[in-house]
Amino acid sequence: MKEHRHANPVFSLLLIITVFSQSVLAVDFVFNGFNSTNLLLYGIAQIDSRVLTLTNETSLAVGRALYRSKIPTKTQNSSHVLPFSTSFIFSIAPSRNKDTLPGHGIVFLFTPSTGINGTTSSQHLGLFNLTNNGDPSNRVFGVEFDVFANQEFDDIDDNHVGIDINSLQSTSSHTAGYWPDNENSDFEELKLNDGKNYQVWIDYADSVINVTMALVGVKRPKRPLLNVSLDLSDVFEDEMYVGFTSSTGRLVESHRILSWSFSNSNFALSERLITTGLPSFTIPKTPIHKRSSFIAGVTVASLIVVISISMFSMFLIRRERRKAKERAGMEDWEFEYWPHKMSYQEIDAATNGFSDENVIGFGGNGKVYKGVLQGGTEIAVKRISQVNNGMREFLAEISSLGRLKHRSLVSLKGWCKKEKGTFMLIYYMENGSLDKRVYYDSDETKMLGCEERIRILRDVASALLYLHEGWESKVLHRDIKASNVLLDKDMNARLGDFGLARMHGHGQVATTTRVVGTVGYLAPEVVRTGRSSTQTDVFGFGVLILEVMCGRRPIEDGKPPLVDWVWQLMMQGELRVAVDARLNVNEGLNEVVTKVLHLGLLCSYPNPDSRPTMRQVVIALEGNNEPFEMETEDMETYLLSQVNSRDMWTNYSQSFGYTAHPTYDDIRHSSSISLSWNTGIVDGR
Repeated sequence: MKEHRHANPVFSLLLIITVFSQSVLAVDFVFNGFNSTNLLLYGIAQIDSRVLTLTNETSLAVGRALYRSKIPTKTQNSSHVLPFSTSFIFSIAPSRNKDTLPGHGIVFLFTPSTGINGTTSSQHLGLFNLTNNGDPSNRVFGVEFDVFANQEFDDIDDNHVGIDINSLQSTSSHTAGYWPDNENSDFEELKLNDGKNYQVWIDYADSVINVTMALVGVKRPKRPLLNVSLDLSDVFEDEMYVGFTSSTGRLVESHRILSWSFSNSNFALSERLITTGLPSFTIPKTPIHKRSSFIAGVTVASLIVVISISMFSMFLIRRERRKAKERAGMEDWEFEYWPHKMSYQEIDAATNGFSDENVIGFGGNGKVYKGVLQGGTEIAVKRISQVNNGMREFLAEISSLGRLKHRSLVSLKGWCKKEKGTFMLIYYMENGSLDKRVYYDSDETKMLGCEERIRILRDVASALLYLHEGWESKVLHRDIKASNVLLDKDMNARLGDFGLARMHGHGQVATTTRVVGTVGYLAPEVVRTGRSSTQTDVFGFGVLILEVMCGRRPIEDGKPPLVDWVWQLMMQGELRVAVDARLNVNEGLNEVVTKVLHLGLLCSYPNPDSRPTMRQVVIALEGNNEPFEMETEDMETYLLSQVNSRDMWTNYSQSFGYTAHPTYDDIRHSSSISLSWNTGIVDGR
């Protein structure tokens, strides 16, 4: 490894700099291997055997490495961007399972700040997050090498190189590969995550950026992969950090940088990178004999042997599996989920024999018990009877929760089967379910405060956004309610009970027309058609907002439905009356609570097209109104106009005894609907 940082020695250039009172500091370095003094490391990035490993086997994590100090990117007292040239060799481990979606890629970046605050993993590549992506104040420039086709960012395919300016929506992109120097050769596509080592060259001069790549050891192609006119003067500050960032998703891939050169004065520095003897994810193929007669004979003989052995092995495996099932009384699905199976004796002891004192909730096909495993781990045990589609509910839940990974989803500990058709699901659970905390009467010290309730709603919204948009398939929960939200040891909410969940591809429409869910949380269109969508989940979440903030169940004997009751109070200008009387809502929280209730009414609006998406709900609850402000104003206008319509009046007003139809201004002044979110709904702010 060789590194140097020096002033340009050319006398004439120094004379010019002196005359114009400017100082340009050349930065040149070559790293043929790394150590801890070269770089600043953040997240899970580490140096292992002189190789920079940005990510490892940790899922949903960020790794970032930056050159140890800022480098000058503009001439002094000028907007002129200094030219630069960089080259590096990288590799991405191939996916272990070819039947699943791959992970994500690597970004070479310029950034004004250190650290990884303001970044998230998965599709955001450890570069931005849900709310700051596209913000001009980021002042970040990057070249991404991405192996995931994200429709949200208009990615061209799942194997591309793109130029990013303050956003993961690339200004220019191209499928990864190169044009050989032979004019008669076609474009050679390179698979970024096949485990091979690739070299990249990135040059910027005279407001033009060139990006070139090739298999390591191949001479740099003359024609660049990307050749783009680009003025970085509004993006770069006078000095910037330069380096790499990457992240993992649910499926983990390792991202490595093997060597790196950078210069803003010497564009030939990349020739000093060592391209031989580098570690690789791929295993070199063993040479075979070139004689055709030998190859033909060995091939035929091998095929005969392999086919014979395979047929005999399949016979033995099937026979042994059949015998094992007969001995254990097991069915096919049990083999698939066997690693998570727990013994009935262990669960029986943890729940004190499933005593009534340990009952903490009720599901559609059984009770939910609290328990303590040997060693002190607190759990929730959901018993499911095989009757009434219980088997379908059980398999739906273990198959979905076994693959979904998010901080606001319940963590499935395992499952258990008892004879006579009783199944059990075991979750981690320290503080019970949300409904117990909302309706706690005997111990007021365990009742949730106002800020805690808003934070819990934000956790549930984050989980729903992940189900709708953040996974490889779209997941409809279809049974959102307070009893299906568990609280961990830190009182963070975790959405659970996926017995009614359904998965389908993004862009597809759910095909089921069976009415499922819990009365009081069902959207009107589900009752009419039986068809669920992301907007029916939004409706259920809206009811949950009102339930949690009002401390009233959606349906109670002798009382109007919760949504109708809150709507009536809003129409009368008395929305504050709806808030749980046990909450101590001070003057500073009053406006925040009102906005939360308005959001609940908007989510539970009868027309599904007028409800916000979960992405918009999350933005509102996080209090970041910039990307949502215009949209919320439009929705406010639409909501009020619908309130002023005959249909809305029929839905919500006639049953409350109004004899005159209110005008638009009457409703605006009486209800004071505000959805601009100028004050964030975050921890009571």
